Amino acid sequence: MDNRTPPAAVGRGAQSNPLNRYSRIEYVEDPTHRDEDDDAEGQRHKTEYFADLSKSVVTENDSPDVFFRYSVNPYRGCAHGCSYCYARPTHEYLDLSAGLDFETKIFVKQKAPELFREWLARDSYSPELVMMSGVTDCYQSAERKFQLTRGCLEVSLDARQPIALITKNALVTRDLDLLSEMAKRNLISVGISITSLDQSLTKVMEPRTSSPQARLRAIRELSAAGVPTQVMVAPVIPSLNDSEIPAILKAAREAGATSAAYVLLRLPHTVKPVFLEWLERALPAQKDRIEGRVRDTRGGQLYRSDFATRMTGTGVVAEQIRQTFQVFARKYELAQRYPTLDVSQFRSPVPKSGQLRLFD
Repeated sequence: MDNRTPPAAVGRGAQSNPLNRYSRIEYVEDPTHRDEDDDAEGQRHKTEYFADLSKSVVTENDSPDVFFRYSVNPYRGCAHGCSYCYARPTHEYLDLSAGLDFETKIFVKQKAPELFREWLARDSYSPELVMMSGVTDCYQSAERKFQLTRGCLEVSLDARQPIALITKNALVTRDLDLLSEMAKRNLISVGISITSLDQSLTKVMEPRTSSPQARLRAIRELSAAGVPTQVMVAPVIPSLNDSEIPAILKAAREAGATSAAYVLLRLPHTVKPVFLEWLERALPAQKDRIEGRVRDTRGGQLYRSDFATRMTGTGVVAEQIRQTFQVFARKYELAQRYPTLDVSQFRSPVPKSGQLRLFD
């Protein structure tokens, strides 16, 4: 029997495809069918793009701990490869895995701007804030090619539809022309997620997104253009990056951020084995301590899904994180409410049918 360790998946957060919790069949790689050269340099898994023929681009949620009801998601899956990504299990609905499949098989909603326009043009629509994206990152690498996020922003600007946007990719600054125009009308706010200022950590924990310095630069450019910008310290991983909270908030404030928020690490469903495998591979000496501290924030478990605590956790460690964040958010003048955007300017776009509303 060949007991060689499988080669690393180069530039990926996950190293395998955990069993889909809805599947009755498990695929296990036979190591004897691998090339000898794979062991030396690892395997390169090419990112594949697939047309997503969904008839809607807007997701609705009623979670009481989330500030938005609707979100626009132009892509399914995310090539950023963040080992901790809470959205990984969504790929299991497509009969794929939350592991490498989530990072390498990206579904592209090529009609996203058109679908968003049609959604906004409904007679029943009463204008309110829409989030972009609530699931996978709308500025992941696919956006360079497909420009669907930009198309949705163009629809939003035309309709005067307020958007709250969150990303961890500096590509967002490509669309400063649209974002600055929306900011003039109080129609946009942007959240930039920063998990660490240590690039040696981020390049293995979230391998295909922008460096910490690039994200700070994005905050600087957005703020200079008048776009309200929030720093999201997310996720906070006990005993890994929680000690960086003060430094992240300070750097974000110096770059021009005006508010801040944080979210504790969440490990729902198949995110759990992906993250633990990454921890064992990337930080073996710290694995037990980090896992133990995560359990300390979840009542002894790795995750609890109740709405009251899933974002912040419980217990002494979670309380220490909360207090640290609050103290330094106040110190750096980031303890402000998320900006309230203006829904009063909304004007219904003309739908594909060309039918105008009788009343606005």
